[in-house]
Amino acid sequence: MSSLITMKESMPFNEQEKESFYRLLNARRDVRSGFLDKAVPDNVLQNILAAAHEAPSVGFLQPWNFIIIRSQATKQKIKEAYLQAKETEAELFSGARKDLYESLKLEGILEAPLNICVTCDRKRDDNNQLGRSTQGEMDIYSTVCAIQNMWLAARIEDVGMGWVSILEPMQIRKTLDIPDSVEIVAYLCLGYVDEFKDSPELETKGWNKRLDLEDLVRYETW
Repeated sequence: MSSLITMKESMPFNEQEKESFYRLLNARRDVRSGFLDKAVPDNVLQNILAAAHEAPSVGFLQPWNFIIIRSQATKQKIKEAYLQAKETEAELFSGARKDLYESLKLEGILEAPLNICVTCDRKRDDNNQLGRSTQGEMDIYSTVCAIQNMWLAARIEDVGMGWVSILEPMQIRKTLDIPDSVEIVAYLCLGYVDEFKDSPELETKGWNKRLDLEDLVRYETW
């Protein structure tokens, strides 16, 4: 059952609410380190999942599922899969770039008290092709919208969340016993953290910089 606070949807947002929303967007971070040994309460987890479930979805499919992982034994298997994938990815870089890559903290699988695997059930309401007859991936995109909702809700709840993408899906599928018809979209680490950094870590450590919005906007045609 959703635990989101309900208000009249037609009510306009006041200036304070607008300011809070944009502050939230600026404060969201992909958190990979600094997780505290402090459990995420069930009601906070419920709020985060309820926010995800409020996401838009093509054809109102709601194709997502959330596998909640607290077992250290399961996390250890995922961590081993991560280390294998990271070793392979590291070979894509050389020189100073590789040194920087090796220095980055890119996951918090064991440290985070809570891991969540977000999936997309591609067979859910299979006869419902509204909105995806020409773009069959829209159910996956819808699931990504749910993950963004989770990220924002987690930040509001003072919970850090990090997306671990350096994983081989087949290993995750085997570890979590995920059916072949279900797509693995994200593996997330959640927990209270010692701080939220002012800027994205990959930016402050020199991996990349934020692009200027003006360079990314086109009008009418490309």
